[in-house]
Amino acid sequence: MLDNRPTLPPEIARRRTFAIISHPDAGKTTLTEKFLLYGGAIQMAGQVRAKGEARRTRSDFMKMEQDRGISVSASAMSFDFKTFRFNLVDTPGHSDFSEDTYRTLTAVDAAVMVIDGAKGVESQTQKLFEGCRMRDLPILTFCNKMDRESRDTFDIIDEIQQNLAIDVTPASWPIGRGRDFIGTYDLLRDQLELMDRADRNKVSGSIKINGLDDPALAEHVPAELLEVFLEEIEMAKELLPKMDHQALLDGTMTPIWFGSAINSFGVQELMQGIADFGPEPQPQRAEPRFLAPEELKVAGFVFKVQANMDPKHRDRVAFVRLASGHFKRGMKLTHVRSKKQMAISNPVLFLAADRELAEEAWAGDIIGIPNHGQLRIGDTLTEGETLRVTGIPSFDVSTIKVCLKSTVRPWLSVSTPSSKTCNRILNTSGWAFSTSSNKTT
Repeated sequence: MLDNRPTLPPEIARRRTFAIISHPDAGKTTLTEKFLLYGGAIQMAGQVRAKGEARRTRSDFMKMEQDRGISVSASAMSFDFKTFRFNLVDTPGHSDFSEDTYRTLTAVDAAVMVIDGAKGVESQTQKLFEGCRMRDLPILTFCNKMDRESRDTFDIIDEIQQNLAIDVTPASWPIGRGRDFIGTYDLLRDQLELMDRADRNKVSGSIKINGLDDPALAEHVPAELLEVFLEEIEMAKELLPKMDHQALLDGTMTPIWFGSAINSFGVQELMQGIADFGPEPQPQRAEPRFLAPEELKVAGFVFKVQANMDPKHRDRVAFVRLASGHFKRGMKLTHVRSKKQMAISNPVLFLAADRELAEEAWAGDIIGIPNHGQLRIGDTLTEGETLRVTGIPSFDVSTIKVCLKSTVRPWLSVSTPSSKTCNRILNTSGWAFSTSSNKTT
């Protein structure tokens, strides 16, 4: 994070643009769905593995994702939370689709790392964490599935500190585990949060506590759980570092919240943490200079191209992260690679597969630009200045072919992934295969 930056305009300063990363099945997409619920973007949260008439999740909108209960492609969602504007990207957890995730990390200012309370830090979590570290992204951690049999709280924190080499500070502390899990204590606000197992779409009840000596604690927490909780809290205060906002922004410390996404518990506290401690839109690396969000002129870059989002149309949408300025519908921007002007007449804001016409957007927002192939991953759009945003990874096609052999072949019964087959499959995610350049774009 750059120091001594000027104060951002209020409309930009309220933006929080972040990705959610985790190992497969840690609960990343379920957490995303609850974010949308608490943000008021949806009225009822869907399920990753929905049966019958149960509503499916918004972020897993592709048929393959719904059939298999996994995220295959990164999906963007924009919604309000209190006075803040959240731009959230739900990323694939499976390593076969991690190219999408690595590119997404170039377009966000922070990441929420989801940990399974029973499994701790898993292999894909570690790889994606290293991707965040390479970009100095601040990381906020959510330990999920505390309502199931989970590991000791200190063991989980210890593993994060040792395996990921990052300081961990508890923002909340669980009371009980598994069947005995009744809630958490919010250490940042001195509040007791109690979980309601009956209604998964209900906001948890908060009880204001005047310190850990408040007799009100004993009124809501069973004696045996309270004794263990108070012992653990005393140890945590002695052994673990206190919250340091600058260390979080520098990427050397991560606050951790505990909860159960499926039960809508701990989610609102995490969202408030993102609002309070998450970074504002940050400058983007570019050549020949950095792009600062407070600049008046609009600039943005393409970090993802998604084809066939709407099964009724053969559409192609470029996902653009706005790096600076105040964008208005109808603006003419210069496509730096081709040196041609583009009239952006139908920009869209995303709620996964759903879209709405964007009349305006600010630095930090993610907008979609429908096009017929003019825009590629890594392209920069400006109001005339010749700039090129850097740091967006490209992958050798041999890597993709290995992925196709191991993953797509058993799914689609492809005997040998030829160039034609590669194109057909990769284009589903907006990638293009070129034998001449030996790269995917």
